[in-house]
Amino acid sequence: MRFSSDLERQLNGYGLTTAHILYRIPDFESVLQTYVWQDYDLAPEFPQMRKFLDFWQTNLDGPLHCVRFTHKRLIGPNEWRQVDGEFNIH
Repeated sequence: MRFSSDLERQLNGYGLTTAHILYRIPDFESVLQTYVWQDYDLAPEFPQMRKFLDFWQTNLDGPLHCVRFTHKRLIGPNEWRQVDGEFNIH
C-alpha cells in the first residue's frame, strides 16, 4: 500500500521507528562504527526496518554488531478529531 504523505501513514497506524546500528568497519573489525536509521514503520513486525537490515547484510561490507530500536506512534485514533469550525482573528 502506498501513501502519499507522512500524515496518511500515521493515520493508518505507522509510527516513527529509530534504529541505532553498531557495525564493524570492514578493514578494522575491532573498531565499531555507529549509524542511525529512521523511518515510519508498523509495529510489531517492522517490515521497513527488516527490509533495510536485509539490504545491509546482502549489499554492504560492514558486518552488523547490534541493533537497538525504539518505536512511537505519533498520532493515535484518540488524538484525531474533525474540526467543525474555525475562528478568524483580525
